[in-house]
Amino acid sequence: MKKVAFLCVHNSCRSQIAEALGKHFASDVFESYSAGTERKPQINQDAVRIMKQLYGIDMERTQYSKLISDIPDPDIAISMGCDVGCPFIGRVFDDNWRLEDPTGKSDEQFVKTIKEIETHILQLKKELA
Repeated sequence: MKKVAFLCVHNSCRSQIAEALGKHFASDVFESYSAGTERKPQINQDAVRIMKQLYGIDMERTQYSKLISDIPDPDIAISMGCDVGCPFIGRVFDDNWRLEDPTGKSDEQFVKTIKEIETHILQLKKELA
């Protein structure tokens, strides 16, 4: 089974959402990991709250902020978007989803970003199945 890493600088919002949705929708096709080049003390609390509301997923129960060196070597490395700076991972990204960071924005923006990530996850599942 392929290992897919969802990466952004802080590993606190978009990459954490992607890991959670990858596990939720595609754990039968690929293993999901998230990481960053820096750690945050906790996952973005708006992301945690909205993921619970939308999917019943408690990211704080199953996930934590990790560095790229904390996860297994991925077969596929996906950047969440380099609008806040792109992490260096020692190789080229396989894909860049170019997602806007919703941190500090409205719940509607969070939902929009989460739904975009869901669409990408389901497409990736289709491609890898």
